[in-house]
Amino acid sequence: MDFSLSLITFIPLAGVLLLLVMPRNNAMLRGTALCVSLVGFIASISLICEFKPIADYQFVENLPWIAAGSFQMNYHVGIDGISLWLVILTTFIMPIAILSTWTAVEERVKEYMICLLLLEVGMLGAFVSLDLFLFYIFWELMLIPMYFIIGIWGGKNRVYAAVKFFIYTMVGSLLMLIAIMYIYFKAGAGDFDITRFYSIGLDPASQTWLFLAFALAFAIKVPMFPLHTWLPDAHTEAPTAGSVILAAVLLKMGTYGFVRFAMPLFPDATARFTPLIATLAVIGIVYASLVAMVQEDVKKLVAYSSVAHLGFVMIGLFALNQQGIAGGMLQMINHGISTGALFLIVGFIYERRHTRLITDFGGLSKQMPIFATIFMIVTFSSIGLPGTNGFVGEFLVLLGGFESGLRTWTIIASSGVILSAVYMLWMFQRVMFGELTNPKNQVLKDLNAREIVIMAPLIVMIFVMGIYPTPFIDKMNPSIDRLIVQMKQKQVAHVVAPVTAPGRAGIPAGYPELPSGHPAGEAK
Repeated sequence: MDFSLSLITFIPLAGVLLLLVMPRNNAMLRGTALCVSLVGFIASISLICEFKPIADYQFVENLPWIAAGSFQMNYHVGIDGISLWLVILTTFIMPIAILSTWTAVEERVKEYMICLLLLEVGMLGAFVSLDLFLFYIFWELMLIPMYFIIGIWGGKNRVYAAVKFFIYTMVGSLLMLIAIMYIYFKAGAGDFDITRFYSIGLDPASQTWLFLAFALAFAIKVPMFPLHTWLPDAHTEAPTAGSVILAAVLLKMGTYGFVRFAMPLFPDATARFTPLIATLAVIGIVYASLVAMVQEDVKKLVAYSSVAHLGFVMIGLFALNQQGIAGGMLQMINHGISTGALFLIVGFIYERRHTRLITDFGGLSKQMPIFATIFMIVTFSSIGLPGTNGFVGEFLVLLGGFESGLRTWTIIASSGVILSAVYMLWMFQRVMFGELTNPKNQVLKDLNAREIVIMAPLIVMIFVMGIYPTPFIDKMNPSIDRLIVQMKQKQVAHVVAPVTAPGRAGIPAGYPELPSGHPAGEAK
């Protein structure tokens, strides 16, 4: 049995235990947390090197954990092409987020580093869990450190934002827990293995209510309109590292939840609710873009841009075809890189000027040329300029939407591409160009070496994924094809017998057979 995933998931927890016994030396605490996160990232690189482009779950660990009568929960983890890049994104972003705290946080540094590392454990655990109850435990674990990050180290309205974030997420989570227990008893005695649940037959009425329970929890996390109102407050009040992690990884829990759980578990309900989901996604794209245009606070503008960009992800996922889902998955990674970079940029200027109001800036390109160049690249990535990572994901989402039954929704959603260019370029022009009239702006220093090091990996990934996205997509495709085939077969059959025969290359147990010659079950 391969224990790679456990090692990667719990390396941050080992860091937490180490931090607990260390003296309160801020430099030492930050350095230790950074080293731990870098070790986790280096360890995760092995997943890419050893990952095979097949639909099967890989690096699987399945060990008994809790057993009481017929109730059984296993420590069951594994990844496929859908979860691989989200794991890598998490380990990639965490060292960058920790490095951004070097001068931003001076109080309770030990507790702050502990919260960041605990948050990483929860995020990684959720992405690798193949036991639905284990997923729920990690899902809830993420709430606690993020609640404290916002509530203790946030802005002046931090308590309001933290409580709002916690209540929204908790309400949806409790309904999902009820749905999980219903599925468990419906499936009969056994464990919470998600592949076992894929195989059970649920009548249309049950699928409807269960889908709604899961969808509410995931829609809050995305967040989708009209459940998005917690996000601008959380982003605005959170410290820079909290905003980066929230945008880059935590929001992806919602979209990942749809594609991993809600869609394959309830394919009939997914088809029925696709027009509603698409409508809410389109409203979110247009509404959030228009609201972003009138924001005076740069950070709040970026927060609303997240709502719009994740609306594109939802359109792609619910196109229910290969291009759309691949585009949605790729856009999840792209959004994590570009929006995480935007929040870092906002943090840099806030540390220098202690204001985020657009009107307080102007002409910074003359005073901070390196900052202006990096800001320009990230802005182009956010609006999806060809050659940057944002273009590929948006193009595949729109292509998948046009080829599906969501053509009208996709046409309306495409206006978001134009709107994003309007609010991002207008904001960039007001902050970076014009006369350098404010005396406080005339003495600003350009990015230092640490800040350049923080941004360099993100800039590299913007161009790598924009110019050559094939390696990323190739590892996703077999799992995406498997998802599509599974959903279509369950929609036709309603009840699919569990598959117990091992040895089918690239096909997880519990999935229906593929049509003869289908590429999803074959290694490329």
